[in-house]
Amino acid sequence: MSVGRAHRFLPCEEEEGMRLSTMPAMGSFGNGKIHTRRKNLNRFVSKNGQCNIHFSNMDEKSQRYISDIFTTCVDIRWRYMFLLFSLVFVASWLLFGSAFWIIGHLHGDMEYHSEEEGFVPCVTQVDSFVAAFLFSIETQTTIGYGARCVTEQCPAAVFMVVFQSIMGCIIDAFMIGAIMAKMARPKKRAETLLFSRNAVIAMRDGKLCFMFRVANLRKSHIVEAHVRAQLVKPRYTEEGEYIPLDQIDMNVGYDKGIDRLFLVAPLTVIHEIDEESPLFGISKQDLETSDFEIIIILEGLVEATAMTTQARSSYVPAEILWGHRFESLVFEEKNQYRIDYGFFHKTFEVPSTPRCSAKDMEERKLPPLGPNSFCYENELAFIGKDEEEDGDGKSEGDGRRSTGSTNNPPTRDQQISSKESDI
Repeated sequence: MSVGRAHRFLPCEEEEGMRLSTMPAMGSFGNGKIHTRRKNLNRFVSKNGQCNIHFSNMDEKSQRYISDIFTTCVDIRWRYMFLLFSLVFVASWLLFGSAFWIIGHLHGDMEYHSEEEGFVPCVTQVDSFVAAFLFSIETQTTIGYGARCVTEQCPAAVFMVVFQSIMGCIIDAFMIGAIMAKMARPKKRAETLLFSRNAVIAMRDGKLCFMFRVANLRKSHIVEAHVRAQLVKPRYTEEGEYIPLDQIDMNVGYDKGIDRLFLVAPLTVIHEIDEESPLFGISKQDLETSDFEIIIILEGLVEATAMTTQARSSYVPAEILWGHRFESLVFEEKNQYRIDYGFFHKTFEVPSTPRCSAKDMEERKLPPLGPNSFCYENELAFIGKDEEEDGDGKSEGDGRRSTGSTNNPPTRDQQISSKESDI
C-alpha cells in the first residue's frame, strides 16, 4: 500500500530562469559557468577495476622486463606461462644433451662399440645424440632407468652431471615458485568484492553526502580493510599548465578512522560534501554536464593468505544519482541477520533532496530538513506499526461495541495523514 508524500523542494539559483547546459570551468567546480558542452573524457578506470592506459615509446622495455623476470612471469597470461615453462625445460635438456654428446664424441664413444675389449665410454650406452638427450632428461629429472650411467673415465662428464643437477634444481625452484605465486595472487579475490553500480548524493545527518556501497561476497574476512576515493578531472593551473588527469583526494572518514571497514555485511561509504570536497560547488544541474571520474579503491589483507588485495571501481557523472538513497538489504530474523543482495544496487528517490550545491546551501544558510519526513524505511516502519495498531484497535472496538460505546477508532489512512502532518 502506498503512502502519500508531501514533496518539499529547496530553491536553487540554477533553477530560476532559463535552464542552460552548463559545465564548470577548468580550474574549479561551480565557479564560473561556461555555457557550452564538450566531449566527455575517456574512462580512466573501468567498472571491473581495469585501468584504461596504454604504454608507448618506452625505451629499453624488453631489457627492463627481463631484468625483473620473476614479476614478468607472474604477470603474463597462463598460456604464455605454460609455454615458457615447457620451453625452459626442453631447452635445458637439449643443452645438456648436446654437451654429453660432444663429450662422448671427443672421447670416441661414437666410433667404438661396447663389445670391443678394453674400451670404457664416458656414458654407457650413449652412442648417438638421441641417447645423449635421453640421458640428459634422466639426469635432470632423476628418473634413472638404470641403462645409462656416467663412468669415471671422463671427468668432464662427471662435472657436467653435477652441474646439470644444480641447474635443474634452480630451474625447478624458479618455475614452480612463479607458478605458485601466480596461482596464489590475491588479484582474483577482488572479484568477490562488490561495488554498487551507482553512487548517490543525498542528505545524511543534515549534510549533503556522496555515498556508494561495498560488499564482500565471501564469508572469509578482508582483514584491515580500508577504502579510498579520488576524483580525477582535467584542469589548468594558475600558470596555464594543462593537467589531463588531476587526482584529488576525497575524504571518506580518514580523519575519524571510519575509512577502516569491518566488511562482514554490505556497508555504505560516505563522503561528506564540505568546503574541502571537490564536489562542494556541484549542483544537480552541474552534475549533468560535469566531466570527472570518482575512483574507488578498496584494500585489505586476504584472511587465508595474509596477502594484500585491491579492488577498484569508478563512477562517472552519469552513474551518480542525485536525490537517491540505497534500499535497505539487511533484515533481522529470529537468531541472525539476513542479507538480500537483490537490493544491493537498488535505490529510491528522495524528492526532498536539495538540488543546489552544498556551497549554495552554506551561503544561504538553508535550514536542515530535520527528521527525515520522506525516509522510505520510516514509512515502512509506520505501515507496520499502523497495522499492529489497527489490530489492537479492532479488538478494542469490538469490546466497546459490546458495551454499547459509539466511539469509532480513526482509520489507518487518517493515522498516516496525521503522522505526515506532524512531520
